Amino acid sequence: MTLTLTSPAFNHQGDIPSEYTCDGQDISPELSWSNLPEGTKSLVLIVDDPDAPDPAAPKMTWVHWLLYNIPPSAAGLLRGVSSSDLPVGTREGLNNWDRTGYGGPCPPIGRHRYFHKLYALAVELPDLGTPTKEDLEKAMTGHIVGQAELVGTYQREQ
Repeated sequence: MTLTLTSPAFNHQGDIPSEYTCDGQDISPELSWSNLPEGTKSLVLIVDDPDAPDPAAPKMTWVHWLLYNIPPSAAGLLRGVSSSDLPVGTREGLNNWDRTGYGGPCPPIGRHRYFHKLYALAVELPDLGTPTKEDLEKAMTGHIVGQAELVGTYQREQ
């Protein structure tokens, strides 16, 4: 069986409801995962948007949420999860707003894709402080034993 990542809030390649965006409550959607590979010691979640600022001319990948050292005993994350409600041991990285925590979709123009990427690691990572996506990806190198992806899209009403 393959590692899977799902959300009751939206289907893969489906529209993300506005409550999870800057136009709504800007809260994180509920996420669930299953079929962790044998030997999984920790999980990493990276949520990013490769279409920033304009899908017709993307210039960067905007990071919305970084979590690492999620324990393999966790089966998901609650809707609107706060830092204090994360599974015990979970650490947070910096998003592109230079803060920890979830920052929902808020595209300036066009329909953007939001990649929710879950990585199963064969190790628990050392304390990286509040790493950037680049720092986290570097620390994960050589330790990934499984990966799942859930993509949602969002476009603001003009």
